[in-house]
Amino acid sequence: MKLKTHKLYIFVKNLSNSLMPKNKYKIAVIQLNLNNTPENNLEKCIKWVKDAAKKGAEVISLPELYSSHYFCQSEDVDNFAFAEPLYSTSFKAFSALAKELGVVIIVPFFEKRMAGVYHNSAYIIDTDGSEAGLYRKMHIPDDPHFYEKFYFTPGDIGFKSFPTKKGNIGTLICWDQWYPEAARLTALQGAEVLFYPTAIGWHPQEKEEYGENQQGAWMNVMRGHAVANGIYVAAANRIGLEKYLPDTNGIEFWGSSFIAGPQGEILAQASVDKEEILIAEVDLSLQENVRQNWPFLRDRRIDKYGDITKRVID
Repeated sequence: MKLKTHKLYIFVKNLSNSLMPKNKYKIAVIQLNLNNTPENNLEKCIKWVKDAAKKGAEVISLPELYSSHYFCQSEDVDNFAFAEPLYSTSFKAFSALAKELGVVIIVPFFEKRMAGVYHNSAYIIDTDGSEAGLYRKMHIPDDPHFYEKFYFTPGDIGFKSFPTKKGNIGTLICWDQWYPEAARLTALQGAEVLFYPTAIGWHPQEKEEYGENQQGAWMNVMRGHAVANGIYVAAANRIGLEKYLPDTNGIEFWGSSFIAGPQGEILAQASVDKEEILIAEVDLSLQENVRQNWPFLRDRRIDKYGDITKRVID
């Protein structure tokens, strides 16, 4: 009997291809205007995630604290009502959605860990609806109308890279983006992409004088993380003027969500005032080539960095 080797070859080749990790995958960040009604925001975000998946996105990030307006403009105990326990409303909804669409979803939410202990957190939900990881924001700001220390306990899980069925995902949140240590520690654990769900904007009264430099610094620091680590970076911000307190000017969220490649090059960027989906391709062969030619990780002097753990070197 003659063996039909060509059919066997095709079967083995197809099986081999299905088992090999993908060298490329598409990521997306969603830029939205959000309000103070969690049910509305959940419905809206589900729709936009579906739209992103239809456009080919395989790993999709929502903005920081997706389920509400940015309540940290004031210190008000009533705002703790926006918090939810682990694996409740947000997890159930987006777990089902991730499984339905076969995508990874990064879901930033206000976590109630126990009475009196709350976190600014994010689920990383895998394509089968399971939890690939949980991240709790490590750096908590306390600026005018960004009174986050009143609400959020600093994260205690550390910096992580989360393996998913699409790729190795690192997630940091907003204020974390100013700290090169956070990006480095996440990249060293194998993250291919750093996602930064974000809520950042201008104080309207300062915009004319400081706005351009503030926005530029925000982008530049994350592009620097991309270069220094040879990693993709994706920031998902919100938009719109959120002015809900009397006798204040509110915060004008500046949008400008973006995706950068491992040389800091801008692959996609959003406007300052429109709801948008940004999509770009992660190419692991390109990332490896960049790291081979710019071997910053190789040349680190890890024997000389002990003092980095000190508050001040004096």
